[in-house]
Amino acid sequence: MSNLFSTFSLPGSFRWQDIADILIVSFIVYRIIILIRGTRAVQMLVGGLVVALLYFLSTAFDLLALQLLLRSVLSSILLILVIIFQDDIRRALTEMGRAPFFRNQNIGDDDLTQLISAAVSLSRRRIGALIIIERETGLQEYIETGFVIDSRLVQELLLAIFQTKSPLHDGAVVIKKGRIHSAACVLPLSKNLNIDKRYGMRHRAALGLSEMTDAVILSVSEETQEISVVQGGTITPMRDEEKLESVLRDIFLTVEKKAPLWRRWINRKRPQ
Repeated sequence: MSNLFSTFSLPGSFRWQDIADILIVSFIVYRIIILIRGTRAVQMLVGGLVVALLYFLSTAFDLLALQLLLRSVLSSILLILVIIFQDDIRRALTEMGRAPFFRNQNIGDDDLTQLISAAVSLSRRRIGALIIIERETGLQEYIETGFVIDSRLVQELLLAIFQTKSPLHDGAVVIKKGRIHSAACVLPLSKNLNIDKRYGMRHRAALGLSEMTDAVILSVSEETQEISVVQGGTITPMRDEEKLESVLRDIFLTVEKKAPLWRRWINRKRPQ
């Protein structure tokens, strides 16, 4: 088999391995750009390019002291990058570890209806809330900080949990496989220093989780009555119930329809 592939090549000196090589490298670069887009890594990348340019100039103009300084920095660049980008590296490895062939949203039409109704009711009553919908990335380490409920996803229970007199209201609810799995869960705060000052700790917690996982988080503000969808490190305010429904349905209910036929077949065969 190896002899067969080695004899097959495109005209000239361009081999099929070259095409595969280019495609793989292009995909890796594309995924890196997607991962760092909108994060502090972009500014750090620009800073690294400036340091490299300075080192090139110091070599060209024989600036010995600057060369020595920059050489010391560049010799430890790998360790520096690991320390600075530890959260981004963790997020990247999590992205790579997701199973692309077995995507399953685990939430249906009726579940979304209950979820939307609960969020709107909480907003109208000026009750703050954080509702997490688990997707591909497991949330066990955050679930363990709360209390397991394991109940049907119904609007009334969500309203009861987030009532200010409820002992479970101070934290987040995790929705897993279409059920209310846990409540009063503690989330990591975002380290993003550029968050709008009007957002409080609830939004910062939602943003922090979304930066580390692919979960979708609903944040309801008791001060402004604003409902926001937080995903992928981005907070998107919902102007009304129709917008909220449209966004959530687009995230959860159209993915399966847009998936290739072979992936839909695998998902249907996958054990629940």
